[in-house]
Amino acid sequence: MDLSVEGKIYINGAFEKACIGVKNGKIIEIKKILKADDHFDFKNKLILPAGIDIHVHFRDPGLTHKEDFYTGSMAAAFGGISCVFDMPNTKPQTTDISLLDDKINSFEKKSVVDFGLYSAVTNNNIENIEKNSKKCNGFKIYLGSTTLSLLFDKNNLKKAFQTISKTGKPVLIHAEDEECLIQHRMHEKNIKDHLSSRPSICEETAIKEVLNASNNSKTRVHICHVSSCEAAELLKKRNSNMTFGVTPHHSLLSIDKNLFPPTFYKVNPPIRTSFDKESLFSSINNGAVDVIESDHAPHTKDEKNVDFNDAPTGMPGVETMYPLLLYLAKKQIISFPRLMSILCSRPAEIVNVKKGKIEKGFDADFIVADLKNENRIKSEKLHSKCGWTAFEDWPALFPDNVFIRGKKVIEDNEIQTGRGFGRFVGA
Repeated sequence: MDLSVEGKIYINGAFEKACIGVKNGKIIEIKKILKADDHFDFKNKLILPAGIDIHVHFRDPGLTHKEDFYTGSMAAAFGGISCVFDMPNTKPQTTDISLLDDKINSFEKKSVVDFGLYSAVTNNNIENIEKNSKKCNGFKIYLGSTTLSLLFDKNNLKKAFQTISKTGKPVLIHAEDEECLIQHRMHEKNIKDHLSSRPSICEETAIKEVLNASNNSKTRVHICHVSSCEAAELLKKRNSNMTFGVTPHHSLLSIDKNLFPPTFYKVNPPIRTSFDKESLFSSINNGAVDVIESDHAPHTKDEKNVDFNDAPTGMPGVETMYPLLLYLAKKQIISFPRLMSILCSRPAEIVNVKKGKIEKGFDADFIVADLKNENRIKSEKLHSKCGWTAFEDWPALFPDNVFIRGKKVIEDNEIQTGRGFGRFVGA
């Protein structure tokens, strides 16, 4: 046994005073008393599984003035996230096996946390899906235009799903129908215009297309960043192979409040009304939502400080997601079992990694949190290169310590590892 960790551990839906035994980066024992030569006793602090973020845009390569894999993974680590899955809308787009190889080789030298990658599915590379699956953890399809996305023709969905199903990998969907978006497109002067230009009917239409195309299919489909109450309601009819995610910004923010400066809250799909926000949060609490995903998509302050119509869409979130929700769990606004499911175990299941639970055989990825250690989120204390957050001054509980594969990555809010500690989790 290389390491033992003691504290109030989240095991089987409750907290128990116990010890975790670790060998070769894996959990090998959970007992009342264990003591390796390397032993950490965290007294009555909580020990919980580290989070898995299945949806980040670390902007690497090609857009590294906004973020790169080192700064993005650093932010993830400080936010209690042990593993991230990076989207393919970079420069160049990740569409073939050689570009996947390039990313893996680059990020293994940069990343602080473990990581996986998605391959974009385009109208021109469906024949390469099985080949690409050897180096990716899943696929991404964009049904609506957004930052650097390659639009996918919805008429090709069934063919793509049939091919993807042979790989056993999940396919993640940006669900906004492009024809619907074109019909509503306008010159946007403010955040309400952005909402009008991407109404919930576009999300509903795309989800119906996905439901129809995946009917009687074994394809594992995940609908990303569901933003409207109508879409969440529609997805109650999904089959067992389909999951969906919600972001903190869609479930905690609404345009009914004064979102200022407005360009910093411009995202796709848009932040909607209080009714949508409350409906989504209710769906998180009642078990309808499968995962919380950050959709971490940073832009610089200069890029956001322009006329609304010209501002890019997206906001950071990988570092604040777990701390925001952990605070809500402390306040009993969300239960700890729900939080552990949507942020840890269920995401790990979707992307097929042995993480997200404190159980024998799982990676020794966990965080240590002191419920007394409440903080206000401050941009200057965060680690994303973009240097801002939509949740400025919100209350949060950041982890004091973070372990990944049994290695202490964060200790007392200080980084303990360097570039290249993170590993590609394999295809």
